[in-house]
Amino acid sequence: MKRIFLFLVTNLAIIFVLNLTLRLLGVDRMLYGSGFNLAAVLVFAAVMGFGGAFISLAISKWSAKMMTGAQVIAQPQDPTELWLVETVRRQAQVAGIGMPEVAIYDSPDMNAFATGMNRDSALVAVSTGLLQRMSKDEVEAVLGHEVSHVANGDMVTLGLIQGVVNTFVIFLSKVIGNLVDKVVFKNERGYGPAYYITDMIAQLVLGILASVIVAWFSRQREFRADAGGARLAGREKMIAALEGLKRAHEPSRLPEQMAAFGISGGGGGLMRFFMSHPPLDQRIAALRAAQ
Repeated sequence: MKRIFLFLVTNLAIIFVLNLTLRLLGVDRMLYGSGFNLAAVLVFAAVMGFGGAFISLAISKWSAKMMTGAQVIAQPQDPTELWLVETVRRQAQVAGIGMPEVAIYDSPDMNAFATGMNRDSALVAVSTGLLQRMSKDEVEAVLGHEVSHVANGDMVTLGLIQGVVNTFVIFLSKVIGNLVDKVVFKNERGYGPAYYITDMIAQLVLGILASVIVAWFSRQREFRADAGGARLAGREKMIAALEGLKRAHEPSRLPEQMAAFGISGGGGGLMRFFMSHPPLDQRIAALRAAQ
């Protein structure tokens, strides 16, 4: 779960900074000229949207380390660290990816995440809570799940989806801002305060609604990562790990940006549309049904 939370938070922060910077530089006015040019707005939105998503992806390892305090194991200091590194190394070789960085972060939550811009330069991190409360077999399965996220290219795909989502959020928010400014407030001279205020509010609201799309994508990828974890560590170990998470009854406290790439998740009611992970019962049932 941590992976998606971190990615989304970083993405939103970058989009906000880019928007504010370009607005202060007057790029909005230069693009639109004397009128509201839809083609120019769409190009601007695409550059901003994909730029924000891919900058977020490019710095995903750095931001994940900063936000979680994850410490990379450069040289194993004890048997647990050595076992973690060697397990990830073995799984990465089987999955056909480069050796990821392996890290531990201090958190009582039973969680883990993987992130990185490409398959051969990733980061796999586990919480101290996971190491303390799960057996080695269960931790091995969790590591297999995270390595599978990397092997499946989930972060890159997420970046592309987030870029498309960002583009439409920015484009539609500016269209709505222009309509409010010109139609509701009858402003005929450039862009008034109503345009900028409406634009910012619309981006916030549409961004929240658009996160439903990202969450849906994340839920589908979780089933694939579970299947990958079962291949790398064994189906019974993967099932045992998910059952361990179910027994813990702990909601993840990970940054939203990283949520979709962690190991646990939850929610109910309307929140089920924003869940980065399917219910654990569904994930366990899918593994049991797999041949």
